[in-house]
Amino acid sequence: MTSPGGPWAPHLLGLVAAGGAAGSVLRYAVGIWCAQRFGAELPWGTLAVNVAGSATIGLLGGLMIGGMSITNETRLLLITGVLGGFTTFSAFSLDVGLLAQRSAPTAFLYLMATLVLGLGAFALCFWLGRQV
Repeated sequence: MTSPGGPWAPHLLGLVAAGGAAGSVLRYAVGIWCAQRFGAELPWGTLAVNVAGSATIGLLGGLMIGGMSITNETRLLLITGVLGGFTTFSAFSLDVGLLAQRSAPTAFLYLMATLVLGLGAFALCFWLGRQV
């Protein structure tokens, strides 16, 4: 079912924004908690949100593929909003998982392209930023 106003309808944008704000605050809180609990030598908070977000989106994705009905509004609030604000790694995990359902080689290429291009872009721009 298409929402009145299409994908840019104000209420849909509001759901994504509210979920994103909640996910970002949650990510911040997990980061602080992990640093206080385990120290700041390693980015434990980032690891925690990536694993927790991937687990959560895996469960939701599996339930949806298994036939669980979820409204577009709920998907936008929870998956795009909360999990998107919490960690984009969860969206990446879902993309790879869904691609693997259709084609393992395509999923592998997407995974490798994301890692190589993402880390490569980071390295290049990190280097450029240090040159300024």
